[in-house]
Amino acid sequence: MPDTPGGTTLNGSAQADTAGAAVTAATAAQARGAGTQHADGTPVRVLVVDDEPSLAELLSSVLRYEGWSVRTAGDGAEAVRTGREFRPDAVVLDIMLPDFDGIEVMRRLRAELPEVCVLFLTARDAVEDRVAGLTAGGDDYVTKPFSLEEVLARLRGLLRRANLAKASSEGALAVADLTMDEDAREVRRAGELIDLTATEFELLRFMMRNPRRVLSKAQILDRVWNYDFGGQAHVVELYISYLRKKIDLGRDPLIHTVRGVGYVLKPAG
Repeated sequence: MPDTPGGTTLNGSAQADTAGAAVTAATAAQARGAGTQHADGTPVRVLVVDDEPSLAELLSSVLRYEGWSVRTAGDGAEAVRTGREFRPDAVVLDIMLPDFDGIEVMRRLRAELPEVCVLFLTARDAVEDRVAGLTAGGDDYVTKPFSLEEVLARLRGLLRRANLAKASSEGALAVADLTMDEDAREVRRAGELIDLTATEFELLRFMMRNPRRVLSKAQILDRVWNYDFGGQAHVVELYISYLRKKIDLGRDPLIHTVRGVGYVLKPAG
């Protein structure tokens, strides 16, 4: 595959030039410095799940150059077995697998590893897959064909944000006195239970998984709704107003507007 200014771009049929592409991306990775590690010095663990061996191996090679420990799997059953043994911090997971889909793999892994980060790989035109994956609890996605640099950046971001929004208990997110139990689908502010609709919950979850990060209306539309929503930014404004009435009314505000840019969830001050 030819290299592009944004990194090596790959689709699901990558075959011929994977070795050269891996060297190019790996050299860039080395130039950025040491790979991510846990506090105890052990490397971050990433599981790559894709039924195309050449693509899985290329991704694995680049992630290893980041200093991460990597395992691969070619189908859902193998992914679940490997995940239970390997206990990854993050999973790069193709939604379309030969036995059962990536969403089912995520559900089975999260039953034992509730805090594992999941980055879905989807086809560019598979809007329903993207929405289903995020609604089911996926953290992010990239579409094929994708850039190796984009996959690395998304993974780094997920791992950073997992630490920023560290669970106070399994399956929970916390920002100031706002908590979300993702498994029970319960939200509380200062201990008080807040009733949210399904869409409000998904919007708040996206914001709580990205604390202190300014999110544009386009990003919110993309993650909470889908690409084909028509770019109707007013729906984001409407749902932000719903959340503010339920989350912030009469309290120190957590949802802030960054004029001309978007919204950010963070403690006041």
